[in-house]
Amino acid sequence: MKLNILALLLAAVAGSIMAIQGALNATLGKIVGLLEATLIVMIIGLVTAFIALFPLGLGNGDIFKFTGAPWYSFLGGILIVLITYAVAASIPKVGAANATTAIVAAQVATAFFIDHFGLFGLQAISFSWWKAAGLVLLAIGTRLMLMQ
Repeated sequence: MKLNILALLLAAVAGSIMAIQGALNATLGKIVGLLEATLIVMIIGLVTAFIALFPLGLGNGDIFKFTGAPWYSFLGGILIVLITYAVAASIPKVGAANATTAIVAAQVATAFFIDHFGLFGLQAISFSWWKAAGLVLLAIGTRLMLMQ
């Protein structure tokens, strides 16, 4: 599998934005409450996606084909609420860097499992000892980041 540098750069930008988003959501959560902040940011996200999709026409698919999607693909709507809430709840308690370290380590470990087994209709990407070594190094780095 050839790596797409542009896709990796886009993923890195998303990672930076996720750290900022978590801090912003935590700040809002301190003022209005965590679940309330989660609802507010979801509404803002819904409005933003709606504007991008319909008035601006930035979508490249067909939203009305949603009935053909597997049932489990809709669980992302529930998961995003859990993610947003958990990130906003954890950052004030452990800090943005520690929370993000735990998030990234768990994301990579979970993604490794998803890739290996080709879960959720994704192409399977087989296990390699290099990837396992990277996961071990990530775990060591995570431990170092979380040390007091």
